[in-house]
Amino acid sequence: MNRIVIISIVVTMAVLTVLTMAALIVEQKKGRNIEEQAKKIISEKGDILPDMATKDYSWFKTIRGGDGLEMVLIPPGPFLMGSGADGDFDEQPQRAVYLDAYYMNKYEVTHVDYRRFAKMLKRPMPVVPVFEDDIKLLQGDRFPVVGVMWVDAFAYCKWAGNRLPTEAEWEKAARGEEGQQWPWGDIFNPKLANGRGEEDGFRYSAPVGHFEQGRSPYGLYDMAGNVSEWVSDWYDQFYYKKSPFTNPKGPENPDITKVVVYRGGSYNSIAHDMRASKRFGGAHPERGESTVGFRCARDGA
Repeated sequence: MNRIVIISIVVTMAVLTVLTMAALIVEQKKGRNIEEQAKKIISEKGDILPDMATKDYSWFKTIRGGDGLEMVLIPPGPFLMGSGADGDFDEQPQRAVYLDAYYMNKYEVTHVDYRRFAKMLKRPMPVVPVFEDDIKLLQGDRFPVVGVMWVDAFAYCKWAGNRLPTEAEWEKAARGEEGQQWPWGDIFNPKLANGRGEEDGFRYSAPVGHFEQGRSPYGLYDMAGNVSEWVSDWYDQFYYKKSPFTNPKGPENPDITKVVVYRGGSYNSIAHDMRASKRFGGAHPERGESTVGFRCARDGA
């Protein structure tokens, strides 16, 4: 390899490093701005939770999946997917996307749900590779299962007669048709989701369905925070620039990338990372994490 080629490689790597660092700094700044805005609003208006007493989710059709878990019908139609200039580069451009009707689990799959699947199919329970505390703190019956690899989440959903949701399906279920930033609206409130810190009452994950006032427009729980959730798509940072208008399913050729996507943020996420449009790429399909779980989807009638 001649000297010019070596110099070119070194320069290219240096530029990529600088760009990556710049992107991280920008993302951290966005996160701090959101946190500061939330604190200002709470200090001005008081720590008041929105009145959800009149919110009626009963008109959304529900069924039971093959695992017995409740699933909500997300109606067909367009919605705003992605984010504008305030979002990350891989969330752009924001555009309208049309989805056929589909069902989505009302709750994240819990530890006891997954244990039943593992017992019936004689599969091992997930192993969390890294966790700073007693792992039992994440393993209550009503707590979302974590440490599940993407391949195992895929297998669970198939066993239940379901499938993993696409990125687009997950995002619509989280934010509704109008493209609001979080499941409950465009103003972040740390009391409405389980994120980083203990303002929400939890150090780590919380029992599924705890945050009643943080439900999505379709009545789904924990679509922001608690644990992040696997989706079916392989990751392509530029996919939004070329994705189809109708039922996008991610890159058609998995050889483009060997990593998959998870969504929603977790108990260790800041507000910016709990936005409905936030994408987490770079996850290996055969590695579990202490902050990642899943829920299933199914084609609508």
